Amino acid sequence: MNVLVHHAASPRFREALTRRAPEGARVTFVDERDEPGLHAALAQADALFHVLQPLDAETLARGARLKLVQKIGVGVNTIDLEACRRLGIGVANMPGTNTQAVVELTLALALAACRRLPALDAAVRAGRGFPVDDATLDAACELGGRTAVLVGYGAVAARLRPVLEALGARVVVVSRTAHPGLDVRPLDEALEVADLLSLHLPLTPETRGLLSADRLARMPAGSVLVNTARGGLVDLDALITALDHGPLRAVGLDVFPDEPVDPAHPLFRRADVVVAPHVAWRTEETLARSFDVAWDNADRAVRGEPLRHEVVPVGRPA
Repeated sequence: MNVLVHHAASPRFREALTRRAPEGARVTFVDERDEPGLHAALAQADALFHVLQPLDAETLARGARLKLVQKIGVGVNTIDLEACRRLGIGVANMPGTNTQAVVELTLALALAACRRLPALDAAVRAGRGFPVDDATLDAACELGGRTAVLVGYGAVAARLRPVLEALGARVVVVSRTAHPGLDVRPLDEALEVADLLSLHLPLTPETRGLLSADRLARMPAGSVLVNTARGGLVDLDALITALDHGPLRAVGLDVFPDEPVDPAHPLFRRADVVVAPHVAWRTEETLARSFDVAWDNADRAVRGEPLRHEVVPVGRPA
């Protein structure tokens, strides 16, 4: 079995993956920026372990032996699923493997945004921390006693809810599914009480640009937005306007509409924005859980067996 790993893999990533490889498996690592290397390695690959770099139809067609694209994570919006169906390439993701990691970074971004942690850190390091400037101190807020709105109620939101409640927040859920015992409301109604708004939706044509200028304007004054889901859910121009003129107090972002992000983007000059480079999923524990699923599915694909967390089945449609 030949497995192609399309990722700028760190030493820890490589070691964790290869340690779990079945006997006889051959692993090739190709950096996302190495397009010629990807094209060359695809010709011999039985399975491709995919992280974030988009896979289009032309690229997938180069995998003459390819039976599986295994997403390391959950979102499959970066994979041309229709091309996979035409070519008989199976696709699977791995819901649940990164849930704890995403919950923890979502909470970390929320707390860091509320307390202006990056600004405090920078002030102390620069010798300006005693005392901190009034603007930074006056912007600080707590989660306790506020209303947190979770948009989408999958595994991450379900695990985050009791944590927020333990901190003293009231939780409102936006979901198409009924959840007895929870306060479930339509999005536009929920936005009006969202002191903290946390996004937990996939990126689809329906959800792209979900948070427009009009919707952001519905939020209470002094509110905080956190996005660890997909960057395309939020209109960034509208986000900057909402920070400049209200109602937003601060923002925590792990995802962006275009990645990698232009370092000159005006978001990065703001003390009211906390950012991370799409790494909410990435912990040592997540890697261990993810690679167990990935290798199991690679073996299933080669054997022609149904995949775990199957998105597209292996084999051309009848």
